[in-house]
Amino acid sequence: MNVTIDSAIAMPDVQSRADARHVPIQRVGVRRVRQPMLVADAQGKANPTVAEFELTVALPAESKGTHMSRFLALLETYRDHAMTPVLFCEMLEKMLPLLNAERGDITAKFPYFINKTAPVSGVQSLMDYELTWVVRSTDKAGGNNTSLEFELTVLVPVTSLCPCSKEISDYGAHNQRSHIIVTAVYSDPQQVDIEGLIRLIEQQASSELWGLLKRTDEKYVTEYAYDNPKFVEDLVRDVAVNVKAVEGLARYTVSAENFESIHNHSAYAVVHGEGLL
Repeated sequence: MNVTIDSAIAMPDVQSRADARHVPIQRVGVRRVRQPMLVADAQGKANPTVAEFELTVALPAESKGTHMSRFLALLETYRDHAMTPVLFCEMLEKMLPLLNAERGDITAKFPYFINKTAPVSGVQSLMDYELTWVVRSTDKAGGNNTSLEFELTVLVPVTSLCPCSKEISDYGAHNQRSHIIVTAVYSDPQQVDIEGLIRLIEQQASSELWGLLKRTDEKYVTEYAYDNPKFVEDLVRDVAVNVKAVEGLARYTVSAENFESIHNHSAYAVVHGEGLL
């Protein structure tokens, strides 16, 4: 049997019908969408990772629903592109008219890998960091009224050594692995320097971490951390002072959590601030 009716025309578009409840929805869309993603590094090289996406738009009170499949179709068009913060913002600019929306946001969470060189032996290995990208519309979209902001969150694992332990002990000091999390909001995605921000954070720790260390490196790291003791308060303050001066930064949040080696709890601190725009 030959079908001559255009099925796309014949099928009803339920989502586009009017809604009589008059309740706007601030965010509706898809989340926990996991798929491969290419991320451009500082040299422009495309590095593969796997990201978990969330895409949402604002739905007016008079609209019954949004077109969920269009979010996935949009992701497919960017799957083979080396993603940058600028391109990520472009994806939101394409999404809003595609969904007939005035406001929306896109989030991607993924591991980011940097090839690091050990401090003494020079052996190279990969170090992974947890990144979250968010782009959101902040004003009514359309024409010159469109305003987007890009938010970068990076989790950087480091070593911290307790100043008090060093001061009161005859020898040695307790240390632990710590997580420093920085959320930085930029008004211009072209000014985002992911690896530069990671390096800035690592430099404020008792010691940075590497994936692979030889014995000469381990000696160096142990002694370096001993010479640079930091409380959790020191970590957030030192990072905040340096992050505040990052070019193009509108506002930031710095948090640090020390997974204490001599306690069954963590030490934690948070700093909020504004950039020098």
